[in-house]
Amino acid sequence: MRNAIKTMFLPLLGLLLAPLAALAQAQPAAVPPAPSLWHVKTEQGEAYLLGSVHVLPPGFNWQTPSISRGLARSDVLVFEVPQDETAMAQLQSLIQAKGMLAPSESLRGLLDSKSLPDYDAAVAAAGLQPDIVNHERPWLAGLQIMFAQMAKQKYDPGSGVDATLMAGAAKTHKPMRYLETIEEQFALLAPDDRILEVQEFESSLKDLRDISAELDPLIKAWSRGDQAQLDKLINGDLDEFPQARKLLLDDRNKRWLPKIQAMLKEKHVFFITVGAGHLTGPAGVPALLRKAGYKVEGP
Repeated sequence: MRNAIKTMFLPLLGLLLAPLAALAQAQPAAVPPAPSLWHVKTEQGEAYLLGSVHVLPPGFNWQTPSISRGLARSDVLVFEVPQDETAMAQLQSLIQAKGMLAPSESLRGLLDSKSLPDYDAAVAAAGLQPDIVNHERPWLAGLQIMFAQMAKQKYDPGSGVDATLMAGAAKTHKPMRYLETIEEQFALLAPDDRILEVQEFESSLKDLRDISAELDPLIKAWSRGDQAQLDKLINGDLDEFPQARKLLLDDRNKRWLPKIQAMLKEKHVFFITVGAGHLTGPAGVPALLRKAGYKVEGP
């Protein structure tokens, strides 16, 4: 399930797409939602932590009574990056600057001949024009393919956890803060290492032919609050790519820790929403907080 790498990236993808599908089967109607929620309280302030799925089908029920209570008590909401119109314009500018290959290059020409059948099948399954995709950098082509499949499934970033909570914060006039900038996340999305970029794209091609079959177990684990399974699916997959795991998960979690610790010294109740993969396992944010001496309630 190599596309789990890209699911870690970004609510930034929530602005363009998110590679999540088959959610209609991920949570049967008879099973109540149970996404995991953590709570940290100090003498000065406190914070809730929720793992996010960035794109969901309309009407997907994920808010539990515990999440609703936490949101009601919170006076500041925190996300990975902004997703407003200004952020969209900034992201589009970066894509235009760093999304296309040089005129003398082609995506097919960058790929190993063994990868070409999977590449052609993925482009065809997405219903994209091969001539257009052939001029895109691998990272952008991969996202285009996933976005096209999401569009076929009629999933909407506006129904995702981040977008829903941001809309609620705007409606209730609650302030929002962010752990990263658009530039910081984009640097992860579009690496300068071209060899690594091509390798990651080639490794994901088989999954791009049928995203839903790969990601359905991930969504099931998230919606059920099964942290052990979620950690196995996410971190087990990233163990195949130690450099990617370090950049996308471990280093970012460590950078976020002092920011969250500073928030806990303020007289506020924060509701922090980040990608679900950042909260699982011994390198996740809750575990790092516990190692730093905080009492963290939750799974």
